[in-house]
Amino acid sequence: MASERVAWLGLGNIGRVTTAFADSIGSNKATVATTIPEAVAQATITFICVGDDHALDQIITTIISDSSLDLTSKLIVDCSTVHPNTSRRIHATLTERGATFIACPVFGAPNMADAGQMIVVPAGKQEAIDRLQPFFEGVTAKATLPLPGDDVGRASQLKILGNTFILNTVETVAEGLVLAEKSGLGADMYQKWIHTWLGGPFAKYADRMVEGDYHKREEPLFAVDLARKDLGHATSIAQDAGMRLRSVEVTDAYLQEVKKEKGVKGDVAGVYGAIRKESGLEYDN
Repeated sequence: MASERVAWLGLGNIGRVTTAFADSIGSNKATVATTIPEAVAQATITFICVGDDHALDQIITTIISDSSLDLTSKLIVDCSTVHPNTSRRIHATLTERGATFIACPVFGAPNMADAGQMIVVPAGKQEAIDRLQPFFEGVTAKATLPLPGDDVGRASQLKILGNTFILNTVETVAEGLVLAEKSGLGADMYQKWIHTWLGGPFAKYADRMVEGDYHKREEPLFAVDLARKDLGHATSIAQDAGMRLRSVEVTDAYLQEVKKEKGVKGDVAGVYGAIRKESGLEYDN
């Protein structure tokens, strides 16, 4: 691990603090590259984490378009949530240039990364996964679910299915809270049950709904457009497998209402507001 030199290419909630962090720990430990090829050239391992498939494609195109960049022995790790076929295509592209590619989506918000509580899902060559292990458990992650082999798309499949479970469960939490309020039980009592029975992130979602965080915050924790992108990928995977995901259709319909209400700043917890509005209440509680 000490011999590795790591580059980080990131945007959004995880990437926005990268420059400030690099400055804070000193130039003898971290520097800010001015271009993507410069960052990759100086690193032995490059981590990428961006919001969608298009952003990832742009970064990979920038890397492979620089003919002076020697990618031999470079390890490029993508932590973005993208369609499995995107991961497979990028794997083929980088392999042609001599690089090793690992698809490595992660489960967990930025605060979970800070606490070393993420779940990481690396897929690709076993030796490359082994090389990355020192950066995972005990550092950024509480668990690793490796998928060694040539099909790097399996990691993205698991990430999309996992995010679908999360988003559908958030919708179910929101639906229960609204019904509890309208039926006279009280949202607070249902909130207590969620804390007692489920706990963890879904209890935090319930808190954010009941306390109004979903309509008060300036920046989303999980942006509506990114959530809908994930559900779209899930729908695509299901169609290829000969399935229909009705629960995804329900959740996506509510997320469309969140987008209408809050625009790009809409957060997935806003499905609570969308269900409230559909049920005759105000979107904002």
